[in-house]
Amino acid sequence: MKGNSAGAAPGSEAHRGERLDGQVYDTAWAAGARYAVMCAASLLGLLLSVDAISETLTPWRAGIWSALASLLFVVLMPARLSAGPGWLSSRGLLRERRVRTDRLVAAYWSTGVCERLVLRDADGVRVEIDPKVLTANPPLWRLLDADVRYCAERGTLRNGTTALRKMARAIDRETAHTVFKVSGLH
Repeated sequence: MKGNSAGAAPGSEAHRGERLDGQVYDTAWAAGARYAVMCAASLLGLLLSVDAISETLTPWRAGIWSALASLLFVVLMPARLSAGPGWLSSRGLLRERRVRTDRLVAAYWSTGVCERLVLRDADGVRVEIDPKVLTANPPLWRLLDADVRYCAERGTLRNGTTALRKMARAIDRETAHTVFKVSGLH
């Protein structure tokens, strides 16, 4: 039976994005990382080619184009999310932030260029999450949702139940849309 971890080899996956030790991760991260590398490499190749064709390529200009392509890579590279019982981690290029989801005190939406769900725990650690990652990875959402409910029951989650209900509705909507699409009812 698919998803049955009984008898599975250690280190094998129980569900897509879920390991046997209960840790889950963003299954689309590798595709996002490949996209960042391809965009940066394409930009670098294009800029170097244009300079080479126009015979203006110098080591100094090649260095500038390399720096520009590197900057594009840094901007496009997605953070890697993983979670386990009681924690959620966001690992970027330079640092990792781990919030204790069993000790959440606040959750809110950060608006700007990209909408982000911001989680803050009792220790003051803050993690920003792209809501699309949670929508695309139900195991991540299930772990977070269970800990959010626990914090709400204990009364430690002082701010953010509205933000998390909004997230739950968006995920429910996406799940229903996927079920209808797969079943041919859409």
